[in-house]
Amino acid sequence: MTTTTRAKEPASSSSSSPSASRWSGCYDVFLSFRGEDTRCTFVDHLYTALTDAGFRTFRDDDEIQRGESIKVELWRATEESRASIVVLSRDYASSSWCLDELAMILGRRRRGDSGHEVLPVFYHVDPSDVRKQKGDYAEALARHEERFKFEVGEGEAAAEWKEKLKGWREALEEVAGLAGMPLPDGGDRRESKFIQKIVKVVEDKIRRPRVLNVALYPIGLDFRAKNINLWLQDGGVDVGIIAICGMGGIGKTTIAKFVYNSNFSNFEGSSFIANIKEIFGQQNGLIRLQSQLLSDILRRKDEEIRNVDEGILKIKEVIGFKRVFIVLDDVDKREQLDTILGMKDWLSPGSKLIITTRHERLLKAHECWKLHKVEELDHYESLQLFSWYAFGQTHPIDGYLIDSKRAVDYCSGLPLAVKILGSSLSGKSLDVWKSQLQKLKAIPDNEILEKLKLSYDSLQDDHDKNLFLDIACFFVGGDKDTTITIQEGCDYYALVGIQNLIDRNMLTIDEANKLVMHQLIQEMGREIVRQESPKELRERNRLWNHKDSFSVLN
Repeated sequence: MTTTTRAKEPASSSSSSPSASRWSGCYDVFLSFRGEDTRCTFVDHLYTALTDAGFRTFRDDDEIQRGESIKVELWRATEESRASIVVLSRDYASSSWCLDELAMILGRRRRGDSGHEVLPVFYHVDPSDVRKQKGDYAEALARHEERFKFEVGEGEAAAEWKEKLKGWREALEEVAGLAGMPLPDGGDRRESKFIQKIVKVVEDKIRRPRVLNVALYPIGLDFRAKNINLWLQDGGVDVGIIAICGMGGIGKTTIAKFVYNSNFSNFEGSSFIANIKEIFGQQNGLIRLQSQLLSDILRRKDEEIRNVDEGILKIKEVIGFKRVFIVLDDVDKREQLDTILGMKDWLSPGSKLIITTRHERLLKAHECWKLHKVEELDHYESLQLFSWYAFGQTHPIDGYLIDSKRAVDYCSGLPLAVKILGSSLSGKSLDVWKSQLQKLKAIPDNEILEKLKLSYDSLQDDHDKNLFLDIACFFVGGDKDTTITIQEGCDYYALVGIQNLIDRNMLTIDEANKLVMHQLIQEMGREIVRQESPKELRERNRLWNHKDSFSVLN
């Protein structure tokens, strides 16, 4: 049997990239080595260092019984590992098993598998001896050739052995030509330091922050992210903090992911923590967030954090000595923000911190923040994005232009709505399109509604929720002062309530002092009222349509 050892599972990534799922349950590192040379010494220490750093490592035990079953498992391990470390010691080539492993490892590389890294370690051997098969390597291959002649003689079997020997020679030449790490006989021969360097190389190769899945069709992202990218790349030594704000579905997280992918490699450490609001509300949520932050910055397995105070101390120790880039997505409450603001004093010079939030008021008291408010898509951008989701191209197909423009007008520049509506209409006939767009005049799309309703649910009390529903049903487009007078006559604290809605990006005041609300936010509010009693109008607590009101009065 084989001895297979796995380190503790690392934390799951916020990333949803294809490579993340591919490696689920497999190995990070496959170790290939000659047991008689290094099993109990160098490789044992290297294996321990790799597992301590959080890498799931496959180490074959040379003392096991060799057979077909272990050969299958070794093949699977080499195929499923993200990286292979080949420890080329003096006696490596004397083992036909090691040479077969090497051929399997390099086979993936020859097939163009860019997801597999190969790191040769030259342990007290000269790379040129391996490449040119001189010295110990020449002698080992000569012994293999003699053994082949003795065991198989001539004929078809001999031809197969010769082909295998040729493959071994080519594999040795190829691996010696890769960028590797030599531990020479002279100079600095401290193996512990050498092993630390190997672990660091492995971290850099396979523990780079994963590229985040941004958007299938990134329409308008370059323009909206331009100023943030310039800010991230300004080269200054001051700690920079920026907040990306806007209503739900406007694309705050998408922009944050976009700038993260473009800039994380320029920092010594980085972390993108998604869904702060959701995780923070769960049991031990803050400890989980602290653990993920540490894991991302250190690029290693989770460190045990027993309480929040311990997490704060560990984070201070780590980010105080690294120039880091941190994104905290969907910050919603002051206690979350206070925790983040405490981080400003811990960050080392040149570090950058981004948050995304719907709640602007959290930022007003802090002059250190820059504010980036996300703009809605213009008509051209909306039509282009809609066309990609509906037709798989940049423009509507023949016969669908007018209805595509109607759909885009309904979305009012909200990327989330454009994506959902375009996807739902894709592949359907024009008659279905017309019927669906007609239905939207009476009943909003439920998927869009549920996403936007998160803003309503986050309002701090029933007072603000009822004020929002009143404005959505009756006062959009009305004068702010007149609305306040009416609402205060109904025992509402209208002035502070309106300010709370503005801070949540659910309401704005235009130059003429009129109340302005995004069309879909208004529809969301009215749909909440409609759902109180979808069929019986008299059971609803608000009626805004004159026909409905006349019907109930009759």
